[in-house]
Amino acid sequence: MKSKATLKQIAKELGVSVSTVSKALNGSPEISEPTKQRVQEYAKLKNYKPNVIGLNLKNRRTKTIGVIVPNILNSFFAKVFSGIEKVADEKGYKVITCISNESLEKEINVMEMLSNGTIDGFIISIAEESQKLKKFDHFNTILNEGTPIVMFDRIVDEVNCDKVIVDDLDSAVHATEHLIKTGCKKIAFLSAIDNLSIGKLRAEGFYKAMHENGIPVDENLVILTNNNEEFNAKMDGFFTKNKPDGIFAIDEHTSVTAMKMGIQNGYKIPDDLSIIGFADGVWSRRMTPSLSTVSQHGPEIGEVATKLLIDKLESNQETFTFTTTTVKTELRQRDSTKRL
Repeated sequence: MKSKATLKQIAKELGVSVSTVSKALNGSPEISEPTKQRVQEYAKLKNYKPNVIGLNLKNRRTKTIGVIVPNILNSFFAKVFSGIEKVADEKGYKVITCISNESLEKEINVMEMLSNGTIDGFIISIAEESQKLKKFDHFNTILNEGTPIVMFDRIVDEVNCDKVIVDDLDSAVHATEHLIKTGCKKIAFLSAIDNLSIGKLRAEGFYKAMHENGIPVDENLVILTNNNEEFNAKMDGFFTKNKPDGIFAIDEHTSVTAMKMGIQNGYKIPDDLSIIGFADGVWSRRMTPSLSTVSQHGPEIGEVATKLLIDKLESNQETFTFTTTTVKTELRQRDSTKRL
């Protein structure tokens, strides 16, 4: 008896994506006639049969949402999750949460595991490795199989789905301008997330604000790194070589580290050195002095993302349009910056 081929095996043999095979077998107008014929003939030759049990599972509502975050230790993702769970509970949905640990392979495996009928849709923030390698086919495959996805925070243009973001560029402009308005002229920019899209947007906002206010950027005060370890190494001796009067640090690790190192090097905050961080984590309020931050309103992002997903799941529409929703940030002034 011949073994039955799978969509993955057919895709591999023909050198096309799984989504192309799926669409070709279903007669999608998106696929050219020669490709459809080639795929269908090969599938018949290889004794391909659709997994009826799997299809039935997919078509049965589970009232469960799959949430995939890159790092559960990040307070921002924890706040987003609180918003997701709030709305899901109100709407009678359960939530399964998985962590990609910034791994493309784990992100793919988790999505494949949960999309077998365990969940109705995904809410996801993309893993660092997926963004770095620009590997997004697994998202499109899931979408083509009929499982909706809502992306938040870390998103990509290559995937056509609903997205929830904050305006990272404008938020960075406003934070930098706040430092300028309080009298800072030698402003440092610190990042440990330069490999992520949000990191690049925040850097762009910093440069834009400095340029528009006629303040030259001292590149010795700009540290762009891809992780905490690399950042810590580059910060060694930073305050002995440089004398900034302001710092915009765009993630929690860089802001907390800069604050501690500034104090250790004799800076009085905010008299000698003003600091603004990004992401309003618990450390921001507990530090002495407390840290001024750009708050991303994580719970609101989670609530908006969940409402978007459930609206799609409960809609009777055959075709959908997709939206990108921007949640406004807020600069929360605390003791690390001078008052205007």
